[in-house]
Amino acid sequence: MILSLQVDVIGVSCYSSKDLWTWKNEGIVLAAEEKNETHDLYKLNVLERPKVIHNEKTGKYVMWMHIDDANYTKASVGVAISNFPTGPFNYLYSKRPHGYDSRDMTLFKDDDGVAYLIYSSEHNKDLHIGPLNKEYIDVTESMRKILIGQHREAPALFKHQGTYYMITSGCTSWSPNEALAHASDSIMGPWETIGNPCIGGNKIFRLTTFFAQGTFVVPLSGVPGLFIFMADRWNPADLKDSRYVWLPLTVGRPFDHRPEYSFGLPLWSRVSIYWHKKWRLPYR
Repeated sequence: MILSLQVDVIGVSCYSSKDLWTWKNEGIVLAAEEKNETHDLYKLNVLERPKVIHNEKTGKYVMWMHIDDANYTKASVGVAISNFPTGPFNYLYSKRPHGYDSRDMTLFKDDDGVAYLIYSSEHNKDLHIGPLNKEYIDVTESMRKILIGQHREAPALFKHQGTYYMITSGCTSWSPNEALAHASDSIMGPWETIGNPCIGGNKIFRLTTFFAQGTFVVPLSGVPGLFIFMADRWNPADLKDSRYVWLPLTVGRPFDHRPEYSFGLPLWSRVSIYWHKKWRLPYR
């Protein structure tokens, strides 16, 4: 998102939970730089969308994040590592992945242990996707442009029964807009757009992703096909007072009765994000 509105970088906080209901504040795991104005983590710069994955081979927890200057011209990713998910994380460096600008970004770790970086690029015109190296601390040379010219950001990926799904947002700065779901048989694409996944509430809710913007999708262990859609509800008047929206996401069959002939087209399952003011986890 490109706009002058911002808040000072404090750092990346960590919270832990055993049941997704009761949470413990683990504190700041990657702190801002208070004095060194040349540092990526200087408090007047931008740090957004941190994501952490565990590397079983190295034992390290690796954090990737969107790093920018106050004018959003640096457009880079930053990398940090730690021995523990609760930190402290050691900041390594920033770069423009594959030589391209990078803004909204996320990570996805596949079943085979290969991790991928997905980021909005070319001034948010396209999404780029590519695998990380074995240590998860850099990209490889492999990269594919997807959703070309569609101006999508805030990618959130997940996988169900061998199919890759992604929720994205349009580019309307801090204002909410219509989410779209996409599907692919291969994480590197091609990706097909399968529509607005939002269900419930009124039309305005559905066309604004419930006044929020997606950031991550978490699978619910032991409940196949059920996920938590995590989103940010931005408050442009006071960004530090922005809130979170967590909603149930399901992946179901595309048709009550499958057609006898598919015309050679994939029959993607329906992705549904349901609006509820209150809801319970299935095993609580």
